[in-house]
Amino acid sequence: MASSDLKSAALMDQMKTHFSTDAGKTLTKKIGLVYQINIAPKKMGFNEEIYVVDLKKGDVTKGPYEGGKPDATFSFTDADFFKIATGKMNPQIAFMRGKMKVKGSLNAAQKFTPDIFPKPSKM
Repeated sequence: MASSDLKSAALMDQMKTHFSTDAGKTLTKKIGLVYQINIAPKKMGFNEEIYVVDLKKGDVTKGPYEGGKPDATFSFTDADFFKIATGKMNPQIAFMRGKMKVKGSLNAAQKFTPDIFPKPSKM
């Protein structure tokens, strides 16, 4: 994917690789939904980078979803997305505190858990 200053961009690259593994393919079969993720460097709604996490095809792409409407769209700041993806912040608490905005199906949104992200490697 294209270069980015966001910490989350590296996570998206890892996720793309993760979906080609057996564990990633299992997730794709289990969830089967499309998420659009808007990540802003500092403030939601400004200079957002858009990613599509397609759990029907098992792919991650940069740019808005072009196959109709995604099942759910999330908006985060880079720091908050990174915390959720690495399991340091609970998605439900993030939503209640206004750190995450959701559009689309809430049922689909509830399946968006830290389990879909690859486990961070030990450094």
